[in-house]
Amino acid sequence: MSELSKEKYTWDLSAIYRSGEEWEETLKNIPQLVSQITEMKGNITISAQNLLNTLNTVEKLSISLARAYSFARLSFDTNMGDSISKNRYERIDSIATQVNEQLAFIEPELLKMDENKFQIYKNEEPELNKYSFKFEKLFRMKKHILSPEMEELMTKLDSLGRSFKKVFDDLVVNDLTFPDVTGESEKKIEANEANYLKCLTSQDRVLRENYFKGLLNTYGSHQNSIASIYYGSVKHDIFEANTRKYNSSRDMALTSNFIPVEVYDNLINTVRNNVDKLQQYLNLRKKALGLDEIHFYDLFVPVVKDLSKSYSFEEAKDLVLDALAVLGNDYTDILKRAFDERWIDVYPAKGKRSGAYAIGIYGSHPYSLLNFTGNLEDVFTLAHELGHVMHSYYSNENQPYINSQYSIFTAEVASTVNETLLFNHLLSKINSPEEKANLLSMHLDSLRSTLYRQTFFADFEKQVHELVEKDQPLIPDILGSLYKKLYELYYGKDFVTDEELSYEWARIPHFYTAFYVYQYSTGISAAISIAKRIQNEGEPALAGYKDFLKSGGSDYPINLLKKAGVDMSSPQPILDAIKDFEQSVQQLSSILGISV
Repeated sequence: MSELSKEKYTWDLSAIYRSGEEWEETLKNIPQLVSQITEMKGNITISAQNLLNTLNTVEKLSISLARAYSFARLSFDTNMGDSISKNRYERIDSIATQVNEQLAFIEPELLKMDENKFQIYKNEEPELNKYSFKFEKLFRMKKHILSPEMEELMTKLDSLGRSFKKVFDDLVVNDLTFPDVTGESEKKIEANEANYLKCLTSQDRVLRENYFKGLLNTYGSHQNSIASIYYGSVKHDIFEANTRKYNSSRDMALTSNFIPVEVYDNLINTVRNNVDKLQQYLNLRKKALGLDEIHFYDLFVPVVKDLSKSYSFEEAKDLVLDALAVLGNDYTDILKRAFDERWIDVYPAKGKRSGAYAIGIYGSHPYSLLNFTGNLEDVFTLAHELGHVMHSYYSNENQPYINSQYSIFTAEVASTVNETLLFNHLLSKINSPEEKANLLSMHLDSLRSTLYRQTFFADFEKQVHELVEKDQPLIPDILGSLYKKLYELYYGKDFVTDEELSYEWARIPHFYTAFYVYQYSTGISAAISIAKRIQNEGEPALAGYKDFLKSGGSDYPINLLKKAGVDMSSPQPILDAIKDFEQSVQQLSSILGISV
């Protein structure tokens, strides 16, 4: 491939800044904007004009910081060995931290107003109306916001709270010594996190078992230290919740995103009531793999022969465009721009970070990073990241900056809608039973690990925090016992709950960001429900979904999803996802000729 041909598969960052010098100019302007805001300290709310000027300056600063950060991060992520890119990224990260500390006084000062005063100010300065939803949320959170001095202290304590995750990461990366294990070939491989999928998807069951035991027993040998780290993290969450007058740490985590606690409970209760579908799939797995009993280390190996079909990026692009044609020409025309105008950095390269992501930039178009190698999973990753791209594009084009950033609760919906539509499209087009079985198997494993496994984690977190809120200590025996009981509940009596699983909680980094993982389960449920409506109802459902994409963060997440026809406070979206899972089990069972 020529250099010119390669360039079309890299992103063009000139839509953000034409040069590094232009980026530097932004950094020069940031202190001036910060100064303009800090000069207003104590006087922000004394007049409508002061309020409007301050909010507009904060918005200008936020847009500048976000653009500068995005440019630095995107540059660094494609060439992590480049000292200039690294320096830019570290500088803007440091600047952003300093700015947040300097402006911690703003929210407490805004809350010196009440709703009536804000309404008077809006009548005086109609431009303030664009901030109406911001203030509606702010007034709702008023009882949880402290004095300026306390907010500054809480910002510093928050840094302390994040240190528990850093200690955990340091322990896992630098201090744990993972053993070498072997399989039937007797070739040694280290039982560490980096080899997780490689080993657990291996056809060598001896290797899978030895890896599983080697990995989890390593965590088990440090369970006292890790339990203490986790206990500290949970205690910090509870301290902050109590200080801010929340009912619980879970209430704090959900209320900050305006998610009713009932949504969390509804998810857990609905999934708990339908664990039989998961257990049915495990039974199918056991029979398809020819096993007498099924263990955790049998959950990732493909149940059908890997066809190793490879796709060029152009083929993947065409597949995704065909699958998403149901979303309309306006949608696919923007996607074509993403391909033609180099919004995507496609292939792995030396110094490029691993994985995939998308990033929205107000005043520019979104960008997406891939590491495309041509397998089917990469085709789905392309569809997934383009869902994020389109959500950001529609939101930024249709909302003022203040309402453009959508909540994490809705962030995975658009991406998973795209994946679901791609799955349905491929399933309808494939004639080969082997290819269809391969696709269904991949879909089921994705649903199992997202819907069921993340709900399992959410269930565990809820119970752990409730124990600590009742002044119960978090010791390894309690954590291990709780974790094993959940395995027995979710996975059933025919699943072997090995002793090593009582240590698995110790390796889950997401537990240090409390009450986050449930959103993976609600996100995939909402997405499957929306895709089902679009394909069954056509234009009315599509119009509602587009309205959702265009709404950004202009309303509460629950209300935004209702525009797309999904009520996450009801069991229905979760039941839709479970029905999809159940039907896929039945289809795979029929193709394989295995009764379950």
